[in-house]
Amino acid sequence: MENSTSIKETTPQKHHIFSSANGQSLGEINNTVSLPKNAGFWKKLAAYSGPGVLVAVGYMDPGNWITSIQGGAQFGYTLLSIILLSSLIAMLLQSMCAKLGIVTGMDLAQATRQATSKPVAVVLWILTELAIMATDIAEVIGGAVALQLLFKIPLLVGVLITTLDVLLLLLLTKVGFRKIEAIVATLIATIFIVFFYEVLLSSPSIGPLLQGFIPSPEIATNNGMLLIALGIVGATVMPHNLYLHSSLVQTRQFDRTREGKKEAVRFATIDSNLQLSIAFVINCLLLILGAAMFFGTSSDLGRFTDLYNALSDNAIVGAIASPVLSTLFAVALLASGQNSTITGTLSGQIVMEGFIRMKMPTWLRRIITRVIAVVPVIICVIVYGGKENAVEQLLLYTQVFLSVQLPFAIIPLTIFTSDKKRMGEFGNPVWVKYLSWTIAIILSVLNVFLIYGTFAGLG
Repeated sequence: MENSTSIKETTPQKHHIFSSANGQSLGEINNTVSLPKNAGFWKKLAAYSGPGVLVAVGYMDPGNWITSIQGGAQFGYTLLSIILLSSLIAMLLQSMCAKLGIVTGMDLAQATRQATSKPVAVVLWILTELAIMATDIAEVIGGAVALQLLFKIPLLVGVLITTLDVLLLLLLTKVGFRKIEAIVATLIATIFIVFFYEVLLSSPSIGPLLQGFIPSPEIATNNGMLLIALGIVGATVMPHNLYLHSSLVQTRQFDRTREGKKEAVRFATIDSNLQLSIAFVINCLLLILGAAMFFGTSSDLGRFTDLYNALSDNAIVGAIASPVLSTLFAVALLASGQNSTITGTLSGQIVMEGFIRMKMPTWLRRIITRVIAVVPVIICVIVYGGKENAVEQLLLYTQVFLSVQLPFAIIPLTIFTSDKKRMGEFGNPVWVKYLSWTIAIILSVLNVFLIYGTFAGLG
């Protein structure tokens, strides 16, 4: 029986540097991953799984690490409820992205370009590109700090080394998209295993831990706690992920019929929710680690170096402190940075092609983005003499900028997926429509408070 149950990929199409065509989103990998016919649920789910893995990367980046661990160190398990709420919001928004891409055949950038004028599209493209570069800056900083912690490499040299991941991406583009998904999944598994192991060693208090998932009124009344909570929410839902997901779901060769789309939406949503559940667990592990190891002993954990040193300091962590713990932390940090490299480049390609209909080879796109991201980090390192606190302060500002850009992605997504003319029977039900609008408004307001709190020193 020739019915293939394996996942195959067609040869990527080559294209010129610039193109004005209204083509497919990520045309070189669009509709390239085949699906098994007449297969059972689990084989189909395995075939559809992958885009959710790449999306989940944005929910466990270096910015989330600092926020979550600080939240645990300063306020115990109380903010676990905020991580839970943020993850549920993310699941809803990402499922809407998947539905938009599958049903319309357009990613969020293409749909926005179709619904707006060219000048507006150019402005939105610039804002989104800046957000992606901000993400890249965070990846550069995380990678450089990890190299410094692991190998004592000076920060400036580490920043320069991170530019070499351009070669890594070029290599990955040669092995096929399915393998890229597998590599990212492996790096996520590495992060999960590291923090699960460290949390087990920290022996958290189960009762207070479970209670932390119940929202506390104190979060709204304590300025310091509120600021960390806003940071968790603002850094969890990343704008580039919304563009990314709406494109990646189109890599599968599902039937572009009513029934084919219905099945694709179903499995893409399951894939997304499963992977975001893993990201939710990892973020919980980060906060639990901060609470179990540092709550009541040290809240001054604003830098990666502080966390690294604390994990090997008996005076802070106690008997379980060891160089192994701190080394594993740095390895996980490095893995997180490399994941961002892959997804950031794909997101950049999606928004460029979608908003201004320009295509560019992946290697050229990667070089331009990375050089632009590296420059401010190098300037910061040179001006402040390689002080980690100054560099990681730059990381904080990148997270704030991502928060500024978020409404420009969420609001169009809500409009498009609630439009029955565009989506037909796949349009948002009334309750989802109003819930998504509520989320869009609340997140926008919360991000305003986050920006204010960051620059005004609230708390």
